[in-house]
Amino acid sequence: MIVPMKKATILFETGDAEATVKYLRSLGVLHVEHQNPPESRDITAIQENVALVSSSFDVLNQATASEKNTRPQDKITGDWTAVAFHIIGLGKRQEQLESSSGNITGQITEWEDWGDIDPNQIRQLSLNGIYLKLYQVPVKESANFPEGTVVKTIFTAGGIAHCVVISRRQFECAFREVLPPKESLSSLRKRLDENARVMEVIKGEIIEATCFYESLQKIKKKMEKEIEFQQVLSGMGKEGAISYVTGYIPYDIEGSLIAEARERKWGIVITKPATYDNVPTLLRNPAWVNMIKPVLGLLGLMPGYRELDISMLFLIFFAIFFGILIGDAGYGVIYIILTLILTLWLHKKMNLNTEMKMTVSLFFLLGSCAIIWGILTGTFFGQGWLQPLVPQLNNAAYMETFCFFLGALHLSIAHAWRALLKVPSLTALADIGYICILWTAFFLATTLVLGEAFPPFGIWLVATGIILVILFTSPQSRILRGIGEGLGTVAMSFMNNITDVISYVRLFAVGLATLAIAETTNTLAFGFGNGILALSAGIAILIIGHGLNIILGIISVLVHGVRLNVLEFSGHANVTWSGSAFEPLEE
Repeated sequence: MIVPMKKATILFETGDAEATVKYLRSLGVLHVEHQNPPESRDITAIQENVALVSSSFDVLNQATASEKNTRPQDKITGDWTAVAFHIIGLGKRQEQLESSSGNITGQITEWEDWGDIDPNQIRQLSLNGIYLKLYQVPVKESANFPEGTVVKTIFTAGGIAHCVVISRRQFECAFREVLPPKESLSSLRKRLDENARVMEVIKGEIIEATCFYESLQKIKKKMEKEIEFQQVLSGMGKEGAISYVTGYIPYDIEGSLIAEARERKWGIVITKPATYDNVPTLLRNPAWVNMIKPVLGLLGLMPGYRELDISMLFLIFFAIFFGILIGDAGYGVIYIILTLILTLWLHKKMNLNTEMKMTVSLFFLLGSCAIIWGILTGTFFGQGWLQPLVPQLNNAAYMETFCFFLGALHLSIAHAWRALLKVPSLTALADIGYICILWTAFFLATTLVLGEAFPPFGIWLVATGIILVILFTSPQSRILRGIGEGLGTVAMSFMNNITDVISYVRLFAVGLATLAIAETTNTLAFGFGNGILALSAGIAILIIGHGLNIILGIISVLVHGVRLNVLEFSGHANVTWSGSAFEPLEE
């Protein structure tokens, strides 16, 4: 559920501002709303230091996880900025060497076909009266050089001869002359090797510097908290000798905050947020519903304060969609095994926080859903040797009907929920009308796609839905005006309702594609005959094919399973995901 909020304003003497904000931070209950632009020189200076630490992390992150883990963490006892600048300097030097090596490699590639041409030797020869030039000449004209010259073709490419021409006197040719390189190949390769050696040394120094990673993280976190603290000081309101901080608190904190205000001799005003206030959203749900939080966090989704919290329905239908889209008990087992291995590995490396535990629980749930659907359909790694518990789920027409039904049910729940919240307003009847239209769309989809007869009561169903939407979308004393708005709404939404219900057939289509890939993989793997080579090839195909299918399955869930919740259902539930998370000022 979305926790109701109260708007709180705390007043105090300006001289006590810093102490008051520190105490508010220790309470950790107030989501601050700045009254003035939170800007100051102190904030800018700290932000620059945060950027400095972030730049050092960019360099340290070049080291792999295994390389970081080999270095025991150490505390920074002196000036942390010197450590950060040293790390950043290593990174810049590494970038310069990489750029230089890339340039040298390009020159080597350009000149290696010519051989090891030394420009210093060419200059020395010219001082001794021997002139050497490089030319690109059409092969047919390679003999047309002036008399007294010695011509040697080094290599030919694309009908063009690349020649070295030597003479004891100055000469000119009509052919294209190639200026000698500025540096010999041997010198370039020597420089490249030196760059590689230095880069290896720098890499080692970067790995050594990873021992300060955790210390720098703590420093950065402390500075970010200080920025937040200074922003509250700069952004608070001021009226003469009185300053005040305004923000939002959960409704059940009101009593304790008033008690704190009395003890601290603050002034305090607590009101209900106005409709124009940008109220943050705080979600409180049972532990099992919170399993959907990692998905919402990954997508950056947060319902608005005045919207519906669809977390529970999101989780339920997301799990159902996952089972249908993956549709294989074997894949479900793999997901659970991988989750178990990951969990054991994380337990050894670190203590699992609440968010990690929720993520692990979600993976176990989703893997279980894939197993259940695979058992219902009798599918195990694309094989059909399992006896399906519900054979109808392997029938295409039945599955398409089921998907349409699931879509109509899913979207009807959205409108039913909205209708309950609107009661006793007459506008609730408009949502009942939409439910009628959605089920009309279900019957219409089975008729148009599957060729089933449209039920006789379908006409009454759609008529009832249209009438309710027209009359009660915007009921007004001026009836004709209200009907006009209702007609406009019906015209725009009727076809959308039909297409939304039909769009749920994607569950069947994508699940069928997953099964087809699994079956094709099995057919290829078992089609090599007998023998060690055939067995090896078959095993390789099974691992690669099913592994790829497992990865594609996850992608399909993120694309289709999430979409049906975030777009189709949320659109009908009028959830725009426009909220901002409740982030209290805290230590």
